[in-house]
Amino acid sequence: MTSPRTQELIEHWRDQPAPLLSLLHALHDRDGFLSDGVLREVARGLRAPLADLYGTVTFYHHFARFPPGKSAPRVCTGPVCRLRGADALLDELRKDGATPMACSGRCDEPIPVLTGDEVHVGVDSASLVNRPTPLPAVRPDGGEECVFGGIRDAGRAKLAGYGGWAALERAVREQSSEQVIATITDSGLAGRGGACFLTGTKWNAVLEAPGEPKTIVCNADEGEPGCFKDRVLLDHDPHAVLEGMALAAYATGATQGFVYLRYEYPQTMPILEAAIAEAEAVGLLGERILGSDFSFRIHVRRGAGAYICGEEGSLLNSLEGKHPFPRNRPPFPVTHGYNDKPTVVNNVETLASAPPIVRNGAEWYRGLGLGDHAGTKLISLSGDIARPGNYEVPIGLPLRTLLDDWAGGAPGGKAIKAVTMAGLSGGFLAGDDFAVTLDEPSIRARGSFLGAGGIIVYDETRDMVVAAHDVMKFFAHESCGKCFPCRIGTQRLTERLAGEAGPASLADWQSEVVDIGTTMKATSACGLGMAAPLVTESLLRCFPEEVEKHLGA
Repeated sequence: MTSPRTQELIEHWRDQPAPLLSLLHALHDRDGFLSDGVLREVARGLRAPLADLYGTVTFYHHFARFPPGKSAPRVCTGPVCRLRGADALLDELRKDGATPMACSGRCDEPIPVLTGDEVHVGVDSASLVNRPTPLPAVRPDGGEECVFGGIRDAGRAKLAGYGGWAALERAVREQSSEQVIATITDSGLAGRGGACFLTGTKWNAVLEAPGEPKTIVCNADEGEPGCFKDRVLLDHDPHAVLEGMALAAYATGATQGFVYLRYEYPQTMPILEAAIAEAEAVGLLGERILGSDFSFRIHVRRGAGAYICGEEGSLLNSLEGKHPFPRNRPPFPVTHGYNDKPTVVNNVETLASAPPIVRNGAEWYRGLGLGDHAGTKLISLSGDIARPGNYEVPIGLPLRTLLDDWAGGAPGGKAIKAVTMAGLSGGFLAGDDFAVTLDEPSIRARGSFLGAGGIIVYDETRDMVVAAHDVMKFFAHESCGKCFPCRIGTQRLTERLAGEAGPASLADWQSEVVDIGTTMKATSACGLGMAAPLVTESLLRCFPEEVEKHLGA
């Protein structure tokens, strides 16, 4: 028998787009956890198999199943926070029922502790404080910015401070869908979430694909450790992201949109909802926008903690209330996305780049890069660096310029020993690799990639085998388990980096680790299993003597 208060929530959400996550969050907020009884009521109310519902709920890290549930502290033990003493803070807070959580996107101000829907940061319990997301520093060389161009303006999160949706107004009143797509295509804007697929090509594929309704999905599940650029955009410049979604919708014929927001950003949810309400109130979202035939609505759906949901197939399955495994491709989301209809999935930074490009033109954007490179890239810089934070760099900027001139190098006069690229997914760069420029061709020539733009810095005092173990342990924890090469491979590599298994000689250890990694890259179902071996490959390339030392210990 369903209780009246639960039935009311089920009836409210049942007929909404992408209802399951929001319904589960409403019940989780109400009770602090999801009991067996509540899950049975949800299964009945949604006519969903109970076993499937249990499997989906327990897949996510932050849906508590038992008291104290949501009210218990969760302490980030991601790679950067571990450098700052996260394990000690976790031990200090265990008396309050604290548990560890994976990287929560605050690498610029460690260590975050998530309690309920509040995030406090500090290196010990006495210093924990709740404060807003820091603004990015002004670009040190005085160069022009695209995405961060107005983010520091007073009141920017409000429509009045943003200054209106001039790009959308121009598009709706003066341009066809094809003209908007041509501008984005000519600009050279590529996906800023890591895949680097040309944005105009993706939008055009959705425009031409048969099937209705078409959907725009903003991937705001910023789960890659070392990446926190999307958080600053969502918190301080939400209208830029929403306007970018509306431009994508106008260009493709989409009528509905979703912002898939990561769980660990609870303070961002009301900011987004307020910005959407402002836009709806003045006719920039909703029916017949600006008096045209164009209609578009945006819904916010909050994730529940799962790194794999940053992968677009997993994200779409999560939105649809399914178990969030990656999807087999083809077909691709541009033809078979949300509910198997044509769908644009773009990253926060990508969407925020669209309005200034439409306002200023494709040539303007191309001119922001260095040499033959087009545009800019947001870089999240953290770890052993004097001035951590978000930087908007011209594509093609030397890595050393960012590390030493813009960010002040490693603190205390120490030398920088290594950096990770693409958050963790690109593995390590060290030594001669520091000569790269911040663009995909240069970094890929060194066996890595720029990806979403997270860079974690390690100074000369750090043990790189320990660092690699922490990274691989994260990947093993976050593997969704769908395919055995990733599920087993990440675990086996973690064991070998911990010294718990594997040959004792460097040559044999290297042969075995390379063999595991080669198999993972060739046969894994998604990017997690393909990228994880870059950690051990780069460790062996850059620091073979440290590996040999650990094997002999």
